Amino acid sequence: MDKVQYLRAFVVASVLISPVAAVACGGSTSTTVNRPASAAAGTDDATISTRVKTALLNEPGVNATAINVETASGVVTLSGQVKSGDEEQKAVATARQIPGVRDVKSQLKVGGN
Repeated sequence: MDKVQYLRAFVVASVLISPVAAVACGGSTSTTVNRPASAAAGTDDATISTRVKTALLNEPGVNATAINVETASGVVTLSGQVKSGDEEQKAVATARQIPGVRDVKSQLKVGGN
C-alpha cells in the first residue's frame, strides 16, 4: 500500500469512527433533542426523585428507607411509614428544599414500626 492509499484509508476510517467515538464519549450526533418541559427547565422528574431520596437519606431523624418518593410534573409524593408527625414534617420540608420541586404531597402514615 503506497502512502496515498494509506492516507485515504486513514481518512475514511476516521470519518466512519468519529460519530461512534463522539457518542461513546458522551457526545451526541443529533442537534435536536426533544425533552419534557420540566427537563428543558433543567430538572426532570427522575432527577428530582433521586435528589429528594438522597436528601432524605442524609437528613438526621428521617428513616428514608421507609419512605417512597414519586414525582410527576415536579410534584413530589411521599408515601410509606414514619414514626412521628415530626419525622413527617422533616421529610416534607426536606423535599421542598430540592430545586425543581413545585409541591410536596404527603401520604405518609404516622405510627407503627
